[in-house]
Amino acid sequence: MTDTTPQVHPNQGNIIMFTGKGGVGKTTCATATALHHAASGKETLAISTDATPSLAHIFEITSDKKPAKVRESLYINELGVDEIKEMWDKKFGKEVHEVFSSFVDIDYEIFVEFMTSLLPGLSDEFTVDYIRELNQSGSYETIIWDTAPLGQTLALLQTPSMLSKHLRMAPRIYSKLKVGKRSREPILDIIKRWDDLSAKNIDFLRNEVKFTMVTIPEALAVEQLEGVFREMDRYGLMVNQLIINNVVKTKNSDFLQTKASQQKPYLEHIHNKYHALQIVELPMFPYELKGMARLREVEKILFP
Repeated sequence: MTDTTPQVHPNQGNIIMFTGKGGVGKTTCATATALHHAASGKETLAISTDATPSLAHIFEITSDKKPAKVRESLYINELGVDEIKEMWDKKFGKEVHEVFSSFVDIDYEIFVEFMTSLLPGLSDEFTVDYIRELNQSGSYETIIWDTAPLGQTLALLQTPSMLSKHLRMAPRIYSKLKVGKRSREPILDIIKRWDDLSAKNIDFLRNEVKFTMVTIPEALAVEQLEGVFREMDRYGLMVNQLIINNVVKTKNSDFLQTKASQQKPYLEHIHNKYHALQIVELPMFPYELKGMARLREVEKILFP
């Protein structure tokens, strides 16, 4: 299997972000969606920012290339710690380290760990920025973004505003630091770039990312939905689609009849409360959903 980088496309990508609590099947929905876009001839990247990604497992890909080619027009990439460090280097991590090291003797690797602890969500900020720049590059026509479990995703969405709060204090803290020894760039100019980056990323999430929420018809998952929608509304982020996974459709046993009865009030609640959204029900499958053939079954339901 050959791993290559697709040709550059003049148009910006179409980014769909899948989010939901852990274990609801958002990665399955994301991979089936990616398969659909690739099948229509669009150069498509499925990218995971989950600390425990499963794109390769579901697609049954063993290649460790990044991005790895799954089939014609379809690639996957699972971001890890090394990629986050590259993002830091690419922006201005070394310039900030240069200024700090002018009065504190600290190794760069230790400094990175210190900064990511000092500024919560810093790695998430660079993840958002990476996908924003990837979209601008035109390398892919569609980007399917499989995120971490819900709590971590909300932290990611809050990162730009949290970072802005940190930066408002920065001039008071760093005002006595003039320039770096090597670059001679004023530290406050570096901080201003960081502030601009944060503003660009929240605008990107608001205006260029389509959000798909994945849930299951169970009490805890349904309760969490309301809080999630409130939080997203707070940041001006809108959900475009709601997928209800693991819905019992075949009731040919006492167990399935009982399960369906338990799901019924939650399904009614979701359809009533979120009727303005595009809602898709995915049935409970009797087998593990991985590999092309079974992902196509999911694709046909998501895209009838």
